[in-house]
Amino acid sequence: MNDALAASELDRRLVGWTPDLVGTLLFLAVDGRVLLIRKRRGHGAGKINGPGGKLEPGETPADCAVRETVEETGVRPAAPRLAGVFRFVDTRQPDWLGYIYTAGSFSGAPCTTPEGIPRWYDTAALPLDEMWDDDRYWLPRVLAGERLRGDFLFSDGRLRAHRLESVPEGDVLRAEPPALRP
Repeated sequence: MNDALAASELDRRLVGWTPDLVGTLLFLAVDGRVLLIRKRRGHGAGKINGPGGKLEPGETPADCAVRETVEETGVRPAAPRLAGVFRFVDTRQPDWLGYIYTAGSFSGAPCTTPEGIPRWYDTAALPLDEMWDDDRYWLPRVLAGERLRGDFLFSDGRLRAHRLESVPEGDVLRAEPPALRP
């Protein structure tokens, strides 16, 4: 999957890169379980993922992560922590800059919404075969408390290349989204 040709294409596409879209995901992890949703519509419909979505004008990534989690699950996460910043490059679809958050507490009760069907999963038994291809490389690490920066190249929804680096706790993950493409 991470062959030299695909890795070279990823590098080439990242020169002067600006995302088409900026979005967030939030993984609420409590007592060895994580709240995921089966997406009912929109980007990734049918897949299982953390709640999330597109940044609205004037919104911070953390505010977006909380808003989307409330809209998609009915629960309000407390004190979201930035755990990853990823560039998702696609040969046929819009490119995304993704901010990945975790939270360890919440208020409310999960409920089905027009956006998704929430369900708790054991963090040791994630439904990776029903998630995006890249999730298997970073989600277990994020749920274990690691902070990551990464790049992913997709084509037709399939992961072709990726790279991940751990970001030490003292280092800053860039938290402000760049200007989007016109």
